[in-house]
Amino acid sequence: MNDYVHFIYQVTKNFPKHELYGITSQIRRAAMSIILNYIEGYARKKPLVRLNFLEISYGSLKESKYILHFSLIEKYLNIEDYKFGLKLAEEIGAMLWKEVENLDKATDSRK
Repeated sequence: MNDYVHFIYQVTKNFPKHELYGITSQIRRAAMSIILNYIEGYARKKPLVRLNFLEISYGSLKESKYILHFSLIEKYLNIEDYKFGLKLAEEIGAMLWKEVENLDKATDSRK
């Protein structure tokens, strides 16, 4: 996750200045939200609360992936950076989804 956030911050340094308060700010916020919600979730004791934060983290990942794709189409990103960012995002997504599913199953068994 950390690598993805730093990647996003690095590539967005080259985004157009007119996007500073638009797409640049949005993708940075979404990327940072992935790791911050993940951390906050693991700081929570109750499994259902933890699950909620992990789901928010996953949603932020999906948001950032769309903006990554949008940035490629708008030619703010080159194809190599896009593929690298997408690879990092896919790895995070697989890990997060597995954790969400496992925690979801564990909380279902408590009901």
